[in-house]
Amino acid sequence: MTQKLVIIGAGMAAGRVLDHLTDAQKDGESADWDVTLFNSEPRGTYNRIMLSPVLSGEKTYDDIVTHDADWYDAKGVDTKFGVKVTEIDRAAKLVRGDDGSEVAYDKLIFATGSNPFIIPMPGHDLDGVIAYRDLEDTQEMMSLTSAQKAVVIGGGLLGLEAAAGMAARGVDVTVVHLMGHLMERQLDEPAGYLLRKALVDKGITVKCSANSKEIIGENGKVKALMLDDGTELPCDKLVMAVGIRPNIALAQEVDLACGKGIHVDDQLLTSDENIFAIGECVEHNGDIFGLVAPIFDQAKVLAKVLQDEEATFVNREVSTKLKVTGCDLFSAGDFAEGDDRDDIVFRDPARGVYKRLVLQDNKIIGAVMYGDTADGSWFYGMIKDGTDVSDMRDTLIFGPAYQGGSSSDPLSAVAALPDDAEICGCNGVCKGDIVAAINEGATDLGAIKATTKASASCGTCTGLVEQVLAVTLGDEFVMPTAQSVCGCTDLTHEDVRRLIKAQELKSQDAVWQELGWKTRNGCHVCRPAINYYLLADWPLDYADDPQSRFVNERKHANIQKDGTYSVVPRMWGGITTPDELRAIADAADKYDVPTVKVTGGQRIDLLGVKGEDLPSIWYDLNQAGMVSGHAYSKGLRTVKTCVGSDHCRFGTQDSTGLGIKLEKHLWGSWTPHKLKLAVSGCPRNCAEATCKDIGVICVDSGYEIHVAGAAGMEIKGTEVLCKVATEEEAMEVISAMTQIYRENAKYLDRIFKWVDKVGLDWVKEQIVDDLENRKALADRFEISQSVYRADPWAEHAKDKANIYQPLADLTLEAAE
Repeated sequence: MTQKLVIIGAGMAAGRVLDHLTDAQKDGESADWDVTLFNSEPRGTYNRIMLSPVLSGEKTYDDIVTHDADWYDAKGVDTKFGVKVTEIDRAAKLVRGDDGSEVAYDKLIFATGSNPFIIPMPGHDLDGVIAYRDLEDTQEMMSLTSAQKAVVIGGGLLGLEAAAGMAARGVDVTVVHLMGHLMERQLDEPAGYLLRKALVDKGITVKCSANSKEIIGENGKVKALMLDDGTELPCDKLVMAVGIRPNIALAQEVDLACGKGIHVDDQLLTSDENIFAIGECVEHNGDIFGLVAPIFDQAKVLAKVLQDEEATFVNREVSTKLKVTGCDLFSAGDFAEGDDRDDIVFRDPARGVYKRLVLQDNKIIGAVMYGDTADGSWFYGMIKDGTDVSDMRDTLIFGPAYQGGSSSDPLSAVAALPDDAEICGCNGVCKGDIVAAINEGATDLGAIKATTKASASCGTCTGLVEQVLAVTLGDEFVMPTAQSVCGCTDLTHEDVRRLIKAQELKSQDAVWQELGWKTRNGCHVCRPAINYYLLADWPLDYADDPQSRFVNERKHANIQKDGTYSVVPRMWGGITTPDELRAIADAADKYDVPTVKVTGGQRIDLLGVKGEDLPSIWYDLNQAGMVSGHAYSKGLRTVKTCVGSDHCRFGTQDSTGLGIKLEKHLWGSWTPHKLKLAVSGCPRNCAEATCKDIGVICVDSGYEIHVAGAAGMEIKGTEVLCKVATEEEAMEVISAMTQIYRENAKYLDRIFKWVDKVGLDWVKEQIVDDLENRKALADRFEISQSVYRADPWAEHAKDKANIYQPLADLTLEAAE
């Protein structure tokens, strides 16, 4: 007989319970439970652990969704998204929502999670003071621009991820932490120092032993944070990441037994025999929970209890394996100092590696690792088992591969791990789970992800999972050497580029047919890449396919989070005229543009343009002589310049003039990723040429050409490609550099990533040493420009239907 199950909350705990319940249901059988899910957020389950990559721009929200509306529909779950539960009638066994709905239950699950703690200091209720807990908080931080400042209170994991994510977007970020070193619960002082150093190297200001006193506001909005020593830290957004509290308000209203959290027994049952609780809202034997591993254990137990199976939740000791801002961290056990304890410490400053083991009575009781955490699971297993390490003490710090004095077998560490060794901390998956899945037929990483969820979240454990596969399968396992373009093919990007040229494939259909594509017309991942490769390799033979481009490139504008668009007219080398400025002002007034902003690339951005107004605003700007700035494209964005020798007393060359020539020469070209240039008139480098894809530093003797810089999510200075004496030579070298990048790089690789793969020496051989080849590359660039360069705004300014007609069969999301 089917029973009614109501779940309040759609977080990761609730999602995992439903996973277990639906996985247990055999095909053709009727469901044991008729499930209704309430969630106050207007969405289903997403992986909150991965909000940090969304904030930094590495992932999109869609990438971290685990249970979308289609999933719930397929599983027969009645969802009430955006509906808050206002009342529970325990006697009548009814749940009521703020939309007026009323749902009966046989069993009820509280999965209400936790609330962020907001320090009740003066000014905490100002506009711009937020927590870091959900998608809305993340989107608030994503709204900041590179001209704004943010302060983060809290030097724990969430605070540092918030800081790193905003810094990756160019925001000026300061972290304020009360304690003497960062992440003091997980790291000792030396490891905390290394983490702080890494953050400072990324441009983040860190203030430890700093006590927040007051949040200063202006006109109801946050303006600054004042510390107790009187220091004021200006900010446009203040993020509090100082801890969480179980969300028990609703449980208290209906008189469930509560302490710090909702009291539950070993079967996750509350004080009401028909109500369970799970996740961050519960208290079990005095413990509350913030890590996913024990919460997922709870989900497994509760699913079995609901299926009338015996199961008991035991709060096992967990290790902490984290990746904070690209830095690997591991801690487990007790690593405090004591007279009865010994330390074994390994430091390698050059590699940024630190390891510390805390021993008591020849047993490991604590471990802290920074930079190299590969042996963390092995040490953690020894902590849990109380292993006597007397016989291996001399080599213990070097890990299991060195025991017995040998490091000949790189997989010996994984082979030595017990079955209960945790491999994936995000999803609580141990080695035994993975081995069992392998024995049942999961013989590659994708299958392991699908069956166990190991490596399916942050990806930190991917290498370890592959090693478990290698140890278990032996010679039958083939370690992947390169990633295929997508699921439509086993070929890598490099393979595809090579075969397109070698077999002279000049259409998408030819690629699908000749290269053995598994799908008829490709997918949203491979089609943009194949379209680009064909366009770059066969400019005279291949016609660009607009439907194989990302949405921003199809719309010729950047879509914003509210559905409006950003329009950026081109300003050659950052130079404009009064007429152009008047045209921009007129357009802003005419189309009610809410925000007009000067960009970092020396242009003016019109933000908030309605979709239906795009063709008209393009037309008006075209009439004033302005063309698209291609701020949305995988192509030339800007050429930033300083005023150069025309005005500056330090200028050695006409940097502005060269910048304008370069931009007019390169604009409209399609490249594997966006392309940014700068020309500085002297070594003082006011145009910041040494962090661009291609940069020029003007010197007395001519022009120093730099390549492969980055100033986004990754920060990297340029490398000198060559020096030339004339503008003409500089133009040819940069044309050749752009073309060799176009012809050889993997789609969506910036220049610095591509140069890192092929080596700068190879690039110099092709462009600097071989003058004939350099000219040939520059000539091929000219041919491509003569075919493809056009202003899309001018083409579509009066043709609304052409822009807004539905695109058949394919929806491509923005990859910015």
